[in-house]
Amino acid sequence: MFSSRPDRRRARVAGTTAALAAALLATVLPAQAAPSPTPAAFASEGAATAPGGLDREALGASLDAVHAAGMYGANAAVRDGGQRWLGATGVADTGTGRPMRPNLQHRVGSVTKAFTSVAVLQQVARGRIDLDAPIGRYLPETVPGERGQAITVRMLLNHTSGIGDYVLGAFPSLGQMSTKSLDDNRFHHFRPEELARLGMEAAPTGRPGERWSYSNTNYVVAGMLIQKVTGEDPEDYITHAVIRKAGLRDTYFPRSPRIAGPHSKMYESYYGLIDPPRDYSVYNMSWAGTAGALVSTTADLDDFYRKLLRGQLLPAAQLHEMQTTVPVRDDNGTTVMNYGLGIYALDLPCGRFWGHDGAVFGAGTSVLSSADGRRQLALTYNLMKYQKVGADGKLEPSPIDAALNTFALQALCPAGAGERPSRPAAPVVPLPRTQDLAPIAAPRH
Repeated sequence: MFSSRPDRRRARVAGTTAALAAALLATVLPAQAAPSPTPAAFASEGAATAPGGLDREALGASLDAVHAAGMYGANAAVRDGGQRWLGATGVADTGTGRPMRPNLQHRVGSVTKAFTSVAVLQQVARGRIDLDAPIGRYLPETVPGERGQAITVRMLLNHTSGIGDYVLGAFPSLGQMSTKSLDDNRFHHFRPEELARLGMEAAPTGRPGERWSYSNTNYVVAGMLIQKVTGEDPEDYITHAVIRKAGLRDTYFPRSPRIAGPHSKMYESYYGLIDPPRDYSVYNMSWAGTAGALVSTTADLDDFYRKLLRGQLLPAAQLHEMQTTVPVRDDNGTTVMNYGLGIYALDLPCGRFWGHDGAVFGAGTSVLSSADGRRQLALTYNLMKYQKVGADGKLEPSPIDAALNTFALQALCPAGAGERPSRPAAPVVPLPRTQDLAPIAAPRH
């Protein structure tokens, strides 16, 4: 992806620090999907294509175009009411050529945050947590002093706390344009208290409540809050109170560096610093914890969001709080999406969708669902930070980005599906979250 000369590559990568730290989305307009020689495998349920339903042939061709654009492999679950399409394209293992299969288990990164938020809101419903109480009331040693009194539980969940991200502290070589610490920490176990301390020591991103600024530290602290009020390990609590309640069979917090079920390899390029891309599917995910360690499948993720949005996991009052949002703005001050409590709202040409994306080393995920849980997309893919860095130090649009966005729009807003909103919405889907890592920015899973 880059020149083989280390000095040129490092200079280009170094130039992305400021741009990526400030960037919100890689805004890529949908492009026409190119045909792919590798057919998408698929399984489906329900009737044949109906107006506003699933066009399985178009979905398969559009997903194949993601592979043709350069993505190693991807799989997806798309739903419209009682209809379902499961698709896969490309390879799960570049060494052996093992094909990607539908509904493989996958590290879903920050999609975990919705599960953690539901767990916190369950305790809000029981009167054990006050959303607008200072976090210092519950965890005075973790968030001490004035910050502990100014930052509320709500601010943690909607990323307006101003607490910095811990990831650069956990993976310090990333600040020196090196991925050495990714390999050094492959089997290292991080305790939540250590991650919270690193986040508290990081430079604040603003005053409490001032503005939205993404930080994984918020959701590690949220996990510690769950433990404080329930007396249980937060991952255990989320497992029985959220995952099991939702009836999910293939969603879990891994108890070892290995994924328990069938899965693809997960390749990290880190904008060309890792060349060729390296498999990180075996990794101790304690560095992500309640902010991003979950393993799941596309079908499970669709199930989860459908049950969540239809009020089966939270009382109506707490679901309303979860969907109460703050604006997420780009560098020009334009609102590009709205963030609630562990989920975000994105306006597409055919209406508003709720969901989240996830990015851990080698694994990308995006989930979007209509507000009634009828139209849904869950998408996972196995090559991350594949973009090139231009001479100006900015990330260049990749054909993969365009193909991912085109597929998402085919899945959620096919021609003739649903009503168009009263005001135009940008035809953009934040699938490849290139700002997930800084400097090149810190990994945001």
